[in-house]
Amino acid sequence: MPRVRFEGRIIVVQTEAEAERAVSYLLSQPILGFDTETRPTFRPGPMNMVALLQVATPDTCFLFRLNKMGLPQSVIQLLSDKRVLKIVLSWRDDVQQLRRRTNFAMGDFFDLQEHVSYFGIEDRSLQKLYANVFGQKISKNQQLSNWEADALSDAQKVYAATDAWACIRIYEELYRLKETGDWELIKHEDNISE
Repeated sequence: MPRVRFEGRIIVVQTEAEAERAVSYLLSQPILGFDTETRPTFRPGPMNMVALLQVATPDTCFLFRLNKMGLPQSVIQLLSDKRVLKIVLSWRDDVQQLRRRTNFAMGDFFDLQEHVSYFGIEDRSLQKLYANVFGQKISKNQQLSNWEADALSDAQKVYAATDAWACIRIYEELYRLKETGDWELIKHEDNISE
């Protein structure tokens, strides 16, 4: 499958002042895609805190470095907002992890995993969902990288932005398909020998 990646602007946010400006812009948008990244732990024990919150519009993605600035009030305002359409995938765990930083009231989010069954889609990971809808692959090469690094690599930035942006793309396409009825479920049986 051909690979897809976010091609828009990526803005890294590391201070509360930058976060305020970013949130002001984001709250003026009609639709946002969200995701988070956490530095993986490879041993049993406590999990790390969410290091990165990605919030995308169709052409811009803000990467909030929570490991550097905590969870500022402006970001809490964004997460608590009930006006802007916010698209997520498997958000429950992300919210629990974000609330480890600071408890806050959660705004309205549209979780794709709760709605894809309408189309008969069973594979609900972002990578498989995107492949089922668009026939393109999202690379997961950076998933287990260090999200608390002093500076994020270009590959990390693109990976993080792609995940948040892909939520918008999937939502818009599923909405279009539902409105037009222009879709057909093709089910492939796994050939697993017993």
